[in-house]
Amino acid sequence: MDFTLSEEHLMIRDAARDFAKAELLPGVIERDNKQEFPTEQVKKMGELGFLGMMVDPKYGGGGMDTISYVLAMEELSKIDASASVIVSVNNSLVCYGLQAYGSEEQKQKYLTKLATGESIGAFCLSEPEAGSDATSQKTTAIDKGDHYILNGTKNWITNGGSADYYLVIAQTDREKGHRGINAFIVEKGWDGFEVGPKEDKLGIRGSDTHTLNFNDVKVPKENRIGEDGFGFKFAMKTLSGGRIGIAAQALGIAAGAYELARDYSKIRKAFGTEICNHQAIAFKLADMHTKIEASRHLVMKAAWDKDQGNNYDMSSAMAKLYASQTAMEVTVEAVQVHGGNGFVKEYHVERLMRDAKITQIYEGTSEIQKIVISRGLLRD
Repeated sequence: MDFTLSEEHLMIRDAARDFAKAELLPGVIERDNKQEFPTEQVKKMGELGFLGMMVDPKYGGGGMDTISYVLAMEELSKIDASASVIVSVNNSLVCYGLQAYGSEEQKQKYLTKLATGESIGAFCLSEPEAGSDATSQKTTAIDKGDHYILNGTKNWITNGGSADYYLVIAQTDREKGHRGINAFIVEKGWDGFEVGPKEDKLGIRGSDTHTLNFNDVKVPKENRIGEDGFGFKFAMKTLSGGRIGIAAQALGIAAGAYELARDYSKIRKAFGTEICNHQAIAFKLADMHTKIEASRHLVMKAAWDKDQGNNYDMSSAMAKLYASQTAMEVTVEAVQVHGGNGFVKEYHVERLMRDAKITQIYEGTSEIQKIVISRGLLRD
């Protein structure tokens, strides 16, 4: 077992850390308050290669491994989870899905722009009645020969208002159940495609989350991903990788909150000494750090499994389950360490606590992760 990061890994981690401190930290509180999409920061992340890290260089990507990706995700998430979820969706769900399962024509037309950050993608699976139960798609795509007619509603869509291309999961043949589901590439601006109002969220408020409406949208047959009926498998395979990204995001939120709490405990005094010298605070820091290290190992193991070509369904689910739980526990304790200051915005920890909650919900709730894990355990 070798836990040593390569020089390349360390360079990528440091580059993400420097970018987060120099470009994401200034204005992060204001963007959260105003629910402002980090347009300029996303543009710079694209230029630096953060939006297509694992994409083959021949399509404009960085050709990096999953370890590199989660290292970058952790560092970005320490500072701004709204920016990091944009990176996660574009990398894990959109670019990965197109590179792994798209046609060469689709890769040349769409992936090349997504990998460089010229365009942004969105992944559209959730519906008002089909969040955790992805088999219950109400959005329909009726086969009309050389095209499909798409109708339905998708909600909770990250990058919903800012994306250029959308991977949309829809039901083509209801009698076939999940085998009658397909995935399609839809472009912003097509007739009948409407973006609803931005959601007013508890956390990750800089990320734009929207409901999308499809009213008789004409989708060319060549924009279907994979063979007819491949959509459900496409969504599940893609989400397994997406969970690694969100696990890394949760890890970063927890680590960022811990670092703030640790540093604050060294300067805040109570009863004649810095509060880190009180066992009540020192033990909190010990527990926080231990949970973060455990989460980091789970995240790295899932990334390693993916890079090695192993089945990573269970390892990604375990990483997301535990890291998201850690994010909630650590951020709550970080607020507690800060005392009254933790309840005000300028110290950042209250925002990290709000951001942490979504990691237990999107790309499969914690309950769904337990279903994935338990099924894996009981399969043999």
